Amino acid sequence: MTRPTLTLITPAEAETVTLRLAEDDEAPEVRRLAQLDSARDLKEPVLLAVVNGDPVAALSLHDGRSVADPFVRTSEAVDLLRLRAKRLTETGALSPSGTWPRAA
Repeated sequence: MTRPTLTLITPAEAETVTLRLAEDDEAPEVRRLAQLDSARDLKEPVLLAVVNGDPVAALSLHDGRSVADPFVRTSEAVDLLRLRAKRLTETGALSPSGTWPRAA
């Protein structure tokens, strides 16, 4: 199964930014981000921001909390995660409580 992703290239710095749902095997990376950010673990489902192949920020679609690597510039990545989560909710792809709609 192919994961849906959104990949952006920022022209100023030529960084590749990918926003996608964190997979089960990426839970350690999400936990690592929370530990680096001195925060509690995020509740699933989680959107992950990956910059140039490295996970740098994550956002819980359950409650909107985010965590990020404090040693990397991540404010733009977190903004993109919030925008993506908002768009998923607005289009009905995600309920306001952070759950996916049930298949008919």
